[in-house]
Amino acid sequence: MSVIRRFDHVGITVADLDAVSDFFVALGFEVEGRMFLQGEFIDTVIGIPDSRTEMVMLKPPDDGTRLEVTRFIHPDHTPGTPDAMATRLGISNVSFEVADLQSIVDRLAADGYGLIGGVGEYENTWRMAAVRGPEGIIVNLAERIG
Repeated sequence: MSVIRRFDHVGITVADLDAVSDFFVALGFEVEGRMFLQGEFIDTVIGIPDSRTEMVMLKPPDDGTRLEVTRFIHPDHTPGTPDAMATRLGISNVSFEVADLQSIVDRLAADGYGLIGGVGEYENTWRMAAVRGPEGIIVNLAERIG
């Protein structure tokens, strides 16, 4: 028997909470909640004394696994590498199944978010593209075809 009951959420620490949240809302997520966290509970869980964060919880259209986007107010965030590639250790991307991949890629490009590579097709089953979102977040978009 597994001790895991369900996949709840993935968290991403960002500098510009509004820009990143708006990006994912434009992809179809809904803001489920926004709050500040501070105090003994959060200090204990993350192991950082006197921390203060602002968090947005985003819900996907299928009501599945949430996306938690967090901005540290105290201490300040530690900059990442916004041009990191998939070979970087750690979580390298977030991936979503979409409808009409090309229109999404075109809309994101118009908003300044370009493809990392190109649009690829896998065995007449999937069409997929990787987009560099705000703050360098790699977002994989996959459309079922065939």
